[in-house]
Amino acid sequence: MLISTTDLNSILDYPDIIIADTRSFKEYSEGHIPGSVHLDLFAFHWIDTTKQGIENFNDQTKRLLSFLGVTSEKKVIFYDAVSGMLAARGVWMLMYFSHENTSMLDGGITKWKKENLPLETKHNSFIPSKFTGKINPQIISGFEYIKDNLNKITIIDARSAGEFDGSIIRAAHSGHIPNAINIDWNQNIAKDGTFKNDEQLSKIYHYKKDSEIVTYCQGAYRAANSFLVLKKLGFKNIRVYLGSWGEWGNKLELPVEK
Repeated sequence: MLISTTDLNSILDYPDIIIADTRSFKEYSEGHIPGSVHLDLFAFHWIDTTKQGIENFNDQTKRLLSFLGVTSEKKVIFYDAVSGMLAARGVWMLMYFSHENTSMLDGGITKWKKENLPLETKHNSFIPSKFTGKINPQIISGFEYIKDNLNKITIIDARSAGEFDGSIIRAAHSGHIPNAINIDWNQNIAKDGTFKNDEQLSKIYHYKKDSEIVTYCQGAYRAANSFLVLKKLGFKNIRVYLGSWGEWGNKLELPVEK
């Protein structure tokens, strides 16, 4: 799920590769990895995890990945400023559609630039495809699944401490999902912008490897980053709560803690 700057630089000319820059269009325009296209994943929020909502998400995601040009032969690499939440969201989305040949650039373009690797400013065009993928329902959660399993699962809240304790309000309700544990996703990142090593991360995520874990944040971007870290550590049973606090905190009938 991670690719180093050295390894990516060595395959830039490969035909079966898609490189997606998930930063802002302004940042992309000022300089990006050669051959990369711009994909604004932050615009693709989704906070409806009813049965119909998930079906709509599946349909829209297929359209987005078709626009990106994903096929079963393509290796898809997402990058961010660092090993960030937008690139992580892209990797999680492809894994959700059982496309395992996907990676995030570890350290993002910050590390790429620091190593004086090549950049370009020309805009690259998409080559759309007809994406098909098989849904993996084991790595996604809706609100009902969490509500029904509150006392059976480990819930990791990847937001800031202020969002978690309710002092920062970003929904009708403030606070967090009952029993959730607050591990700010920023703790995943080392000073150079890469993921911390497994020893460091294991001290943060000190749970049994067979634990069932659901990650969430405000919109399932930071949660996707924590999902990748847990996968990196060898956890098998992890889900991202797609609706996250943007959904849970606005459903007044759902329980909250502060």
